[in-house]
Amino acid sequence: MGRMAVALVLVKPTSGVIDAVGNQGGAPIEHPVFGEEVAVYGTTYYNAAVAGLRPSKMFDIWRREYGDEPKLEHEGTTYRIIRTEVFGAEKLRLTCERVGADV
Repeated sequence: MGRMAVALVLVKPTSGVIDAVGNQGGAPIEHPVFGEEVAVYGTTYYNAAVAGLRPSKMFDIWRREYGDEPKLEHEGTTYRIIRTEVFGAEKLRLTCERVGADV
């Protein structure tokens, strides 16, 4: 049985943008994509834990769809992308940790 496609939203903050009232920032740029969720396996989890990171999700997406976004959203939860690695000829694996008060 193959993996199922899941909906993701890659999120990039807008820095250096000044809005109409002079505030820096603005709404983040959101880029919806589809990916495949991958189980976080032991070596990935323990290697990241040594560096003080807590990986909780991994996703495979098409390399051409990734634009160095630091965060992604999946099922209403925001994750910080803590590692990217080339996976196959055209895929990229994103290792993510949950962002928020309940991590």
